[in-house]
Amino acid sequence: MQQTNLTEELADGLPEDQRWRAMLPVGIAVCMSVLVTSIANIALPTIAHDMRATPAASIWVVNAYQLAVTVTLLPFASLGDIHGHRRVYAWGLTLYTAASLLCAIAPSLPVLVIGRVLQGFGGAGIMSVNGALVRFIFPRALLGRGIGFNALLVAGSSAAGPSVAAAIMSVASWPWLFAVQVPAGLAALWLAHRYLPHTPRAGHPFDPPSALLNAITFGMFITALDGIGRGQGPVAVLVELAVSIGVGFVFVRRQLGLAAPMLPIDLFRRAVFTLSVATAVCAHAAQLIAFVALPFYFQYVEGLTPIEIGVLITPWPAALVVMAPIAGRLADKYPAGLLGGIGLTVMTIGLLLVLFMPSAPQRLDIAWRLAVCGVGFGFFQSPNNRLMIASAPRERAGAGSGMLSTSRLVGQTTGSALVAVMFGLAHTAGSGVELGTRLAIGMAAAFAATAMVLSSLRLRATQ
Repeated sequence: MQQTNLTEELADGLPEDQRWRAMLPVGIAVCMSVLVTSIANIALPTIAHDMRATPAASIWVVNAYQLAVTVTLLPFASLGDIHGHRRVYAWGLTLYTAASLLCAIAPSLPVLVIGRVLQGFGGAGIMSVNGALVRFIFPRALLGRGIGFNALLVAGSSAAGPSVAAAIMSVASWPWLFAVQVPAGLAALWLAHRYLPHTPRAGHPFDPPSALLNAITFGMFITALDGIGRGQGPVAVLVELAVSIGVGFVFVRRQLGLAAPMLPIDLFRRAVFTLSVATAVCAHAAQLIAFVALPFYFQYVEGLTPIEIGVLITPWPAALVVMAPIAGRLADKYPAGLLGGIGLTVMTIGLLLVLFMPSAPQRLDIAWRLAVCGVGFGFFQSPNNRLMIASAPRERAGAGSGMLSTSRLVGQTTGSALVAVMFGLAHTAGSGVELGTRLAIGMAAAFAATAMVLSSLRLRATQ
């Protein structure tokens, strides 16, 4: 009876005066989980120097977090459906905050890497149910606004990450990059306890074998893609991919026999959900290819400093910040397939404008082209996220939220690996960074165009 009353109480979101208070802890945790990626990248050379570590060893400060997040997103999403999204969110936030403290006081690189693994587990707990919580906070008619607000925070945090890291490191040592997250985490925990809604719990049990198969499948896939980027031998990469595919086949077969599968096979039977996941993977791959490739061009061809590069790339996330809430509001009224198709068309045009940019371009020539890309991506992101979350039944909201984060990470990892491949091909051909960047941006435009087609196909798909 209590479960039924709770379901009825949250049937269409929280009352208006409670919504934004509930979004406070959600927003703080989202900003923390996004910022940590940027600040770790910026601090990596300093960390390697201070801990007398090689570049190859220090890269695990970044890889450990990404790998931990990727392999645990879907298990945490499943736990959110079973035990309640608020509870899993609090678990993740608690672990993330404690791990941030461990990273700040780590006496050696192995301890720091362990801290980053734990931080990744906590980040997965946050990201896996973040979208599901927004769904219970906002009524369905206004869900796009909540999703748009989330997208705004992600874009703003991404844009601010390098500046925040640079500002902190200009007055303090790198451990403070992690230490400052502890009070923010504690504040978010207090707010979560006060304002986050309790959500209905599913009756099915957790499936540990599925969690193990999921970890091996995605872990080997991410490791293989990372190996491509690091120039790992082809035999090792092929073995890792073969393990990922083989275990993935067993994983999918197991999910087919479960009433509430961890990998949401039941949701993939809905054409609109499958197309939305594929669209997200391609769009995020396109964005990350550009974000990784362009700084090399700006530094080695244009001769810009890291600070100048950061300022020059800012129009993309800045335009995304402006467009995300606007697109979120429109998503409450118009189909995501239409809005996403328009946004991805604009993004494709923007990437093509970057690809065919004149030699020795003026700063303004670069900035407005990147702003076009940001407008297009922002117009796509909020409607796509809204559709992925809303297309799952309420009792499977965690699964929809988990796939949203998983599709983003898979797309970003794929894009990062492909940049390395493009630069490798350019080097083999005896050319330099300029050709590698053009190949990468051409690949990004192809991904964006593919995402545009996939998004448009949703106009004919049914829920």
